[in-house]
Amino acid sequence: MGLFDRLRGDDAPRVAFFGIDGVPYSFLKENASEFPNIASLASEGSAGAIDSIVPPESSACWPTLTTGVNPGQTGVYGFQDREVGSYDTYVPMGRDVQATRIWDRVTDAGRKATVMNVPVTFPPQRNVQRMVSGFLSPGVDKGAYPDEMRNYLSSIDYAIDTNAKLGHKEDKTEFIENAHETLKTRYESFQHYIDEDDWDLFFGVFMTTDRVNHFLFKDYEEDGEYKEEFIEFYRTLDEYLGKLRDSLPDDVTMVVASDHGFTSLNHEVHFNTWLEQEGLLSYEDDDHEELGDISDDTVAYSLIPGRFYINLEGREPRGSVPQDEYEEKRAELKEKLENLEGPNGEKVCWRVVEKEDAFDGDHEDIAPDLVAVPNHGFDLKAGFKGHDDVFGVGPRNGMHSFDNATLFVDDPDANIPEDTDLLNIAPTILDLMELDYPKGELEGRSLV
Repeated sequence: MGLFDRLRGDDAPRVAFFGIDGVPYSFLKENASEFPNIASLASEGSAGAIDSIVPPESSACWPTLTTGVNPGQTGVYGFQDREVGSYDTYVPMGRDVQATRIWDRVTDAGRKATVMNVPVTFPPQRNVQRMVSGFLSPGVDKGAYPDEMRNYLSSIDYAIDTNAKLGHKEDKTEFIENAHETLKTRYESFQHYIDEDDWDLFFGVFMTTDRVNHFLFKDYEEDGEYKEEFIEFYRTLDEYLGKLRDSLPDDVTMVVASDHGFTSLNHEVHFNTWLEQEGLLSYEDDDHEELGDISDDTVAYSLIPGRFYINLEGREPRGSVPQDEYEEKRAELKEKLENLEGPNGEKVCWRVVEKEDAFDGDHEDIAPDLVAVPNHGFDLKAGFKGHDDVFGVGPRNGMHSFDNATLFVDDPDANIPEDTDLLNIAPTILDLMELDYPKGELEGRSLV
C-alpha cells in the first residue's frame, strides 16, 4: 500500500487500464518472442481475442467500451451521425455520449479517476480528478483539465494524435518518426501520472497503434517495405507497457485492451456509388457533396462504416419509402449486400446486421437500419462525391476488423471465453475495483 492509499484511508483495489487502439490479438500472440513484456502479461495473467461491436469503428467502440452498453444507449454509432428528422450530420463528441462512463461511476463512489487520451471525450470533464481528451480534441489547450495537467502536457509537447496526413506520402519515414514521437510523449505522460499514485482508476489510451496499423499493416502481413519498422514500433510499445506494469503498486490490476481488430486492406468499397449504380440513390443536382443533396427518389443511403438507412417516409425529410414497404425494401437491400462480390469474386460482407439485432436503447431513432460488417480486405466507405467506381484503393493498407480485438487482464483468475466482447470490459473493471453497480445497467458480464 502506497503513501496516497494511506492518506485516502482506502485500501480498496485499483485498476490501471491501457488502451491499444486497433491492435489485433493474433499479431501479439504470433510475435510473443518480439514482445516479452506483453507475453509476460499473458502468461502471468489472462489473455484472449475478443470481438468488437457493430459497427467496429473507434468513435462507436470507445463509448461502448467505457460504458458497457451498446450504441443504442450511448447514442454514438460512428464517426459521423445524423440528426433526428434531418439529413444534417454531426461528429459525435464527449457530450453526445448519453450513457454513464466508467470513470463517472468511480467518481460517484467517492474515488478518483485520471483519464487520458480516450477518443470521444472532448471537452474534458470537470467532475473527474483530471482528464485530457483524445481523438477529435483540438489540442491540449482546450482538451486538458485542470491547469496543472494542461501545463505539464504542454511542457513535454504532448500531441493529441499522430499526424495521419504524413501516412499518405509514399515515403513513410516522416510518418513513422512522428508516430514514435507521439507514442513517446504518451508513455511519458502516462508514467508521470501513474507515479503520482493519487488515483483509483487510471484510464489511458495509446491511439497511435491504430494510425500505424492503417498505413503499415499490410507491410507486416505481406513482408512489405516497412515490415521491420512496423515490428520496431510495437517493440517500443511493448517496452513502454512493461515499464508501466513494473511501476504499478501491488493494489493495482493492469488491464490492456483494444477496441477492434485489424487486417490488411485490399479494396475500398464506395457504397453510395454502389447504391447509385443499383438505382437506389439519386441526387437533386450533379454537384452533390453531402447527405442533404439526395433526392426524394432515393430508396437508401449509407454512412461510414457500412451503415445503411432506408429513406423512410415520415422519418427522413424527403422520405420516399412508405412505412408499409419498409421491411420489404430493407430485406431487398440486405440481400443485395449479402450477394455483393468484389473484383475477384470474393464476398464483400461477412454479415449484414439488422438494427434490431445490434442496437437497443433510447437512441434507436438515429440507428442505421442495416450494418454491413465486411470480410477482411474490404474497407467500407460512404462519401457522396468523387468516386465513379465502387471499388478502389487509397493511401491506407490496413483496416478495422470486428474480430480479433485484444484483452489482457493481469489476474490469472480472469476468464476470457470465446464469446467475450467490448461490453464485458466495463463490468470487469468495476468488479476488479470492488465497486457496486446496478447489474441491469450494463449489458456485459464481469470476467472476474
